Amino acid sequence: MAHTHKSNWELIKNGMFSENTIFRMAISLCPSIAVTNSLKNGFYMGVSVIFVQTMVNLTVSLIRNFINPKIRIPIFMMVIAGYVSIIDMSMAAWARPVYKQIGLYIQLIVAFASIFARAEVFAVKNRIVPSVCDGLGMGIGFFLAMIVISFFRELLGKGALWGFPIVSGNPLLIMILPAGGFFAVGLLMGFFNWMDAKLASRKGESASAEKQAA
Repeated sequence: MAHTHKSNWELIKNGMFSENTIFRMAISLCPSIAVTNSLKNGFYMGVSVIFVQTMVNLTVSLIRNFINPKIRIPIFMMVIAGYVSIIDMSMAAWARPVYKQIGLYIQLIVAFASIFARAEVFAVKNRIVPSVCDGLGMGIGFFLAMIVISFFRELLGKGALWGFPIVSGNPLLIMILPAGGFFAVGLLMGFFNWMDAKLASRKGESASAEKQAA
């Protein structure tokens, strides 16, 4: 089996930034549109994915030597469904108001390509600690994306954050509609890609200057 050569911190940073589920890989986009019209909803969705992603990676890594490659896909799906059921029932019991709004999307975590992909390409091939770090990084990356998107959408669309009024005036109601979600995600993706291009350009200029100096 293949093993990663990255440090645990590099694995966490990779999931948070380099391979961010929403802004870099552009997968599991459904909740980024559907639940981010409220900071509270985005927060709970992000925390749910951190839990499921981390625990799935942990479990798959733990049992990796006992998984028959021919039936690995149904095994992964059973593991994911088990942890999604835990978070679904927990939220239904202890966060009922939020669950009424995003409960359907909590259940849809079982179909997130990002969670299945990390089990398939990483956790089943690596030891427990790196797998946990990889899952934690991917989960935190998703969480940060949910927070950033929902922050701007609720502030601009409702003039509020976490349900509390922040600014007065006429809000941009389109921002809390699905079209506003696509608009926000697209703009933020463009911004982060622009930042990447700027950083790459600066690194290239620095490397060129060093070569000339040498």
